[in-house]
Amino acid sequence: EISVPVPSDADSPRFKTSVGSAKYVPERNVVIWSIKSFPGGKEYLMRAHFGLPSVEKEEVEGRPPIGVKFEIPYFTVSGIQVRYMKIIEKSGYQALPWVRYITQSGGWERNSLCFPRPWSFPHPPDFI
Repeated sequence: EISVPVPSDADSPRFKTSVGSAKYVPERNVVIWSIKSFPGGKEYLMRAHFGLPSVEKEEVEGRPPIGVKFEIPYFTVSGIQVRYMKIIEKSGYQALPWVRYITQSGGWERNSLCFPRPWSFPHPPDFI
């Protein structure tokens, strides 16, 4: 799940994604892009279009970061492994000696300084 902050006065959202789904959450001023699976070595794209009724210059420092939540099942970043497990259960419950490894994002965020708002330019940029 990728959370992309948008201006508080954004309206009329339209999205196009190469994979997954995107939705606008106006209460949090974010676009949430949900991707079920993201295999390594792949690149995916999400395009978003919004109406901006009150365009005004915003300070770069005031922009919230882009947030990413993810899980990698059957993997540990540290490489730790359980080699031996002994279960003593006296209540009669049938326990199985099995360990599930999983890596979670833990609140990864990326500052959006490298993603300028198109209206922050004095005129449209020239691309050659």
